[in-house]
Amino acid sequence: KMPVPSDFFQQAALRILGGKSIEIAWQDFLLYLRDFIPADYMGLHLVDLGLGIVETVVDAMPAKTELMSKKTTLSPEARSFLESEIGGEAKEPIYIILNDASQHDFAKQVGIDLGTPDEPAIVMDIVERGHYLGFASVGNSQGQLYTEEHANAFLSLHLLLAETAARFHRYRELERVRDLISDQADFLGLELQKVVEDEIVGASFGLKRVMDMVERVAQTEAPVLLLGETGVGKEVIAGAIHRSSLRQAGPFIKVNCGSIPPSLLESELFGHEKGAFTGAVDSRPGYFERAEGGAIFLDEIGELTPEAQVRLLRVLQDKQVERVGGKTTLTLDIRVLAATHRDLEEMVKNGDFREDLFFRLNVFPIEIPPLRARKEDIPKLAYHFVNKKAKDMGLVYMPTVAMGAVDALMQYPWPGNVRELENVVEREIILNRDQPITFENTIAHTPDLSCARINPDELNLDQVIISHITRVMHLTEGRVEGDGGAAELLGVHSRTLQSRMKKLDIPYGRKAKGLYG
Repeated sequence: KMPVPSDFFQQAALRILGGKSIEIAWQDFLLYLRDFIPADYMGLHLVDLGLGIVETVVDAMPAKTELMSKKTTLSPEARSFLESEIGGEAKEPIYIILNDASQHDFAKQVGIDLGTPDEPAIVMDIVERGHYLGFASVGNSQGQLYTEEHANAFLSLHLLLAETAARFHRYRELERVRDLISDQADFLGLELQKVVEDEIVGASFGLKRVMDMVERVAQTEAPVLLLGETGVGKEVIAGAIHRSSLRQAGPFIKVNCGSIPPSLLESELFGHEKGAFTGAVDSRPGYFERAEGGAIFLDEIGELTPEAQVRLLRVLQDKQVERVGGKTTLTLDIRVLAATHRDLEEMVKNGDFREDLFFRLNVFPIEIPPLRARKEDIPKLAYHFVNKKAKDMGLVYMPTVAMGAVDALMQYPWPGNVRELENVVEREIILNRDQPITFENTIAHTPDLSCARINPDELNLDQVIISHITRVMHLTEGRVEGDGGAAELLGVHSRTLQSRMKKLDIPYGRKAKGLYG
């Protein structure tokens, strides 16, 4: 390699600051840098120290360069290293020569995600006006070791790299605000056309097996039964199946069977003709007809009435439906996706669910693990929800997460799964708009009772039920019905829960005003 010339900084500035976009600028600079330093790729990695997330946003290579959003969840050891060496209000920028990347957990983890786990690299933290943004890296695939001269040459460019990183950070914030304004202007249209989120957080880790099964079944016409606790994300997985299927251009109709009163269930699902019952002033197509050419997602399938089960069996067997009060048989072109948190096999044994319908639905069951069984996904999920909720609330500035806050999330058992995590993040943003999020006030810490003295009341079944229902009511701020309500988290019908609460003298509704806030 040639020695670094006297105009090295000026030539670097022309390339780094002169590009139309950050990826083009960094690629142009990389081609220049290769004459003086072994360099096959150069990356920009933004860091959220609070959640322990490294987001690689630029991966420049001589042949091609692209913007990306590759997120790496740091191990506690790697997070601790970054916090101790860099954390808080950052000082002067430092560099680390990684001729053996395995010496540093954070570099090894990022390298594995980018496909360069063992290659020599130089890592330099990016500090802009005292604020730590992340780090820049340069590496080579030839195994050439780096020297202090190489590192000092890279360090001399810190101001330039920090400026482009800060520009990109500001650009992304402006893009977010622009999208926010656009979303607010089109709010009604977005609500009418609302779809399941595209991003499946955890697809490469805790949900990898699930996503492998989704990929296998998506291209078929087989019905799918999604199983798992309340709040694990069954609707999101159903949406992923539909988007990957041959029916993706068709409608995707979502129905929560547990939220429809039993008296209206058949009419809502299968439609009705004028005069079929009191109040049926005109004919109306049901959810199944609206799903023509696409798919219908039946959430909480275990809540179907016996009559609705018979009608659904006919849909699965013959792809035919008949409206309530109608005499005409309609042939449908639809795919059925179903989900439940209940044990359908046990319900079949007890006579609460038709055996023939169970076998029709259970062609391809997919079990979605609870959040406590895939804790490696928690930091990425929290990162996703912080960004999503900030956008939903119309916040101009992105909330920050305090260092170490992710530890509270990792130690909590999450009985409400992903939905509970989303609610906790939203509540934290509301409570801490002007200060870093800590999660200390919103997570109900569960004490270790293994060595504690047992209170006699804890052995009384009614007291245990009262305590658990009350805790869930606090979690939902007194809401019993609807999405994210206490009934859904507890896995029971809202009327069943209200009846149980009345029997146990647990306040709800107007009687509980201000009690669970």
